[in-house]
This record gives sequence, structure tokens and C-alpha cells, in this order.
Amino acid sequence: MSTTRFVQLLDLAAGLVLVTSFAALWLRRLVTVTWVIALQGVALAAVALVIGAYEHETELVLIALMVGVLRGVVLPGLILRAVRAGDEHREVESLINVPAALLAASGLTLVAYATTRDVVALSSTPQVRALPLGIAVMLIGMLLIVTRRKAVLQIMGVLMLDNGIALVMFLGTSGVPLAVELGIASDVLLAMFILQVLTTRIRTKFGGTDLDQLRELRD
Repeated sequence: MSTTRFVQLLDLAAGLVLVTSFAALWLRRLVTVTWVIALQGVALAAVALVIGAYEHETELVLIALMVGVLRGVVLPGLILRAVRAGDEHREVESLINVPAALLAASGLTLVAYATTRDVVALSSTPQVRALPLGIAVMLIGMLLIVTRRKAVLQIMGVLMLDNGIALVMFLGTSGVPLAVELGIASDVLLAMFILQVLTTRIRTKFGGTDLDQLRELRD
């Protein structure tokens, strides 16, 4: 793979991870947002795959395949199952409206570029130049967590935050050891399973997963 092609594919994959973060803030149908999160997982796997293919790192290619299956299929599948198990297919209300959320995400992206400027200046590699994208995805994931009222969407925010962390690791260190990624993957999978169980129990007990309504409950 030539350097030019590598840079193009890396920028495309990393940029897609960021674009899907904005899409998750813009869309309102929970099923559609879940598919967007799945696409983000596939794009994240593509980042690792491109880096592994360019640097001839077989282990990183294996990690990319595992990331694609876990973050692009398994975890979104669990979330989609939780969404379809209830009648809440649409996010009715959030703490801020869509334009404000997109504006906040744009501001967080600028913050990511500003805070990593010195780090990017230390190296001219394509991976390091794309590092602010990973920081931006992390910040947008936090924004999704704190501004959404549905528990399912907050779970998606946690997954987006974790995708941002993984993107930073891939870009900043050219990947992580397979054993470490396996450990992280098992932790994330367990956390998502627990969150799905809790969401199902909340819906069964109280008829919904709007956290603002749950705060109004009293003994």
C-alpha cells in the first residue's frame, strides 16, 4: 500500500468515526441511532485494519477483525435488542435541542484540536495528525451521555466514548496488544450486557426508561 493511499484511507475511516458521532446527535429514532453506532464500530475497525495493513502488523489486523465483530455487530445487536424489546423507538426529548447539540459537538471538536495541537506538532505521521478526531469522539460521547434522557441512548454514549478511546489508542500507539484488546473487549461486553439487563428491568417495572421521569418516583 502506498503512503498516499494509506493517508486517504486512514483519513476516510477516522473521519467516518467522527461523522457518525454527529449523526447520533442529529437523529431521533433509536433504531437508526443504533445502526449509526454499528457503522461507527465498523469504521473504527477499518482504522485499525488500514494501519495494520500499511505497517504489516498481523496482530493489528486480527484486532481490527475482532473490533469489527464486537463493536460493529455484537454490541449494537444487544442495544438493538433492548430497543425493540420496548415501545420506545423514538427519543422524545433531550436536555438540549438538535441544533444546540450539533453546535456543542462542533465546539468540542475545536477543543479537541486545540488541546492536541502540541502533541500533533511533535510528529508528522498521518496517525498523529488524525489524533484529534479520537479526542473529539470521546467528548461527543460524553455529551451524548449527559444530554439524553433515555437510558438506551446513554448506553450508546458509553459505547461511543469507548470507541473514541480505542481510536486514540490506534492512532497514538498504532494499536494495542491483542491480549489487552481482548481484556477491554470482555469488559465492555460485560458492561453492555449488565446495562441491557438493567434497562429491561427498568422498562418492565416502570414502563419506560426516561430517567427524568424515574427521578420523580417516590417511595
